[in-house]
Amino acid sequence: MQDLKSRVLPSEEGFLGLSPEDAMPFEEAKVVIVPFGLEASVSYGGGTSKGPAALIEASHQVELFDEEFWTEPFREYGVTTLTDEAVDGSDIPAALDQLAAINSTLLAAGKFPLVVGGEHSITPGAIRPFLEKYPDLAILHFDAHADLRDGYEGEHYSHAAAIRRVLDHPTVPIVSVGIRNISAEEIPFLEENRDRIQIHWAYQKDTWDVEEIVRPLKGRPIYLTFDLDGFDSSLMPATGTPEPGGLFWDDALKIIRRAAVVGNIVGADVNELAPMESFHAPDFLAAKLVYKILNHTFCDPV
Repeated sequence: MQDLKSRVLPSEEGFLGLSPEDAMPFEEAKVVIVPFGLEASVSYGGGTSKGPAALIEASHQVELFDEEFWTEPFREYGVTTLTDEAVDGSDIPAALDQLAAINSTLLAAGKFPLVVGGEHSITPGAIRPFLEKYPDLAILHFDAHADLRDGYEGEHYSHAAAIRRVLDHPTVPIVSVGIRNISAEEIPFLEENRDRIQIHWAYQKDTWDVEEIVRPLKGRPIYLTFDLDGFDSSLMPATGTPEPGGLFWDDALKIIRRAAVVGNIVGADVNELAPMESFHAPDFLAAKLVYKILNHTFCDPV
């Protein structure tokens, strides 16, 4: 833990850009933002290695007062930010071990790690210590893609296989939301694992029942993984594999809001931001999404 403390950014440079007077010391803060800019298996557009820095910079423009809570929620939980970890993209398994070790240390210290990617291949590493700590952990997954391939383009740990690698753990269930891209090769695995995988297809979102979506999460610890291409490409073009027909802000927040009520969000990652020069709206959206996830995890709306 001492090593991680030495990597804490000054609060003005970290998530939300807090003044020293507003920031909690590392020992007291419940939340630790973990930038992890892994970019190793992108298969269309690149740039995810720059995602953490862009998200953190944009967070300095996020209004700290949240009208849903009628307060500045960060004051109730406290947040600190680690420096961006140097990541070797030539060896994804080693990078995942590196990230798992960071999250394991933070969990042991009673912290809530929120990892900012980086490509979606970070999730199997980020989630590993949560699976060890919470035997009944459930996954809430926002994405355009099912990510159930058993590897892609020769890479077993590809971003296109992120959820398949999570499901290598035989007991973990997953609720996937916003999916609108799945390959024929993924279908047999999906059909063989219907007891563990529930997909809510984006084309059906007009008929979604939020209570049905979150029902499998009820009373369970929840790990939330949010691939930003889950948002519609008109809202989130700054991602490697944008897809039309996706989620809009309120679609996602309704589900996160209810999940935080029926279960206990214990960790999260937000990934696949590929910043676009001179176009800050997607960076800001990603930063505000992180703040909203934290606020709903730790605070009760008025």
